[in-house]
Amino acid sequence: MHRTLGDFVTDLFQNAVEAQASFLTLTLMEQEGRLAVTLTDDGRGMDEAEIERAKDPFHTDGKKHPGRKVGLGLPLVIQTVEATGGAFQIASQKGLGTTVQAEFNLEHWDTPPPGDWSVVLSQLMAWNADFELVLRRRLERFGRVLEYQISRSELREALGSFEDVEALKLLKEYFRSQESMEEQK
Repeated sequence: MHRTLGDFVTDLFQNAVEAQASFLTLTLMEQEGRLAVTLTDDGRGMDEAEIERAKDPFHTDGKKHPGRKVGLGLPLVIQTVEATGGAFQIASQKGLGTTVQAEFNLEHWDTPPPGDWSVVLSQLMAWNADFELVLRRRLERFGRVLEYQISRSELREALGSFEDVEALKLLKEYFRSQESMEEQK
């Protein structure tokens, strides 16, 4: 079950990596009680029929989770967005990739909490697969703006292997410092 918005982002990200994406761009923009998530990938993409099947909670290809009869990831995102006054779009082309856009209404009482973005973003960057990820983050709160952009390759160059415990610790500390508006004065 998705307890936080970070869980939804992780699920979308996992779908992209499993669709053989080698380059992903994740944009997280938060302002005026809204969180806009855009994930673009260059994976295998989908045609219109595949997009409709991916939106159906009672459909799964059986490959990702053998024996499971339902596929709830994307349908849960759509349900949460629609039930809380947000917006959802998916665009994809076979062989060219997919773009998923979800806008969450942070002020609706049924919207899950964001979660700890420093943990979520660290996990995405350290995901055990071969891909490049560019993260764009913008947060507007209380008249202040926090904005940064970083790529997985830049982080690897600075920190070394994400299999190293110290590198993972530094990765999380990096995102914690970037996400803290208190330190950005």
